[in-house]
Amino acid sequence: MSEFESTIQYLPARIASAHDMPWIPESPVKSWKPLRFFADGRGFVEMMRMSPGATMPLHRHTGEIHAFNLEGERVLCTGERVGPGEYVYEPPGNTDWWKVVGEVPLTVFVVVYGEVEFLSADGAVRHRVCAATQLDAYRQYCEANGLGMLDLVD
Repeated sequence: MSEFESTIQYLPARIASAHDMPWIPESPVKSWKPLRFFADGRGFVEMMRMSPGATMPLHRHTGEIHAFNLEGERVLCTGERVGPGEYVYEPPGNTDWWKVVGEVPLTVFVVVYGEVEFLSADGAVRHRVCAATQLDAYRQYCEANGLGMLDLVD
């Protein structure tokens, strides 16, 4: 080991194996796997899976979103098609909806900063999702199914 390497203090990685995480059903057509919850409510990281034909309803992001399609395709409300291996960035304040197309379930790796506000047709907020609500849903799912919770909070 060199002198330079001996002066560096390495922090351990916080590894979460997606294979070890349960798919948490949110509806008959949508489920998700928690991977990380950021401290101070800054956001969360998850894998999301939706059935073919499912629609993500109208929603607004209070922070930025990073989404990488792993499997399946979706069509955004703007008409853009997003397939496997494609990445979507959504800036804070973006409002959109989209639909899963094709015969393959959609699986997306998503990094969410801030909250996701689900909107009614008149633009009123009808439901919010954030790090706290997702952590609570993860806790409830683990308790209901006799599973131990992993430490996924930074």
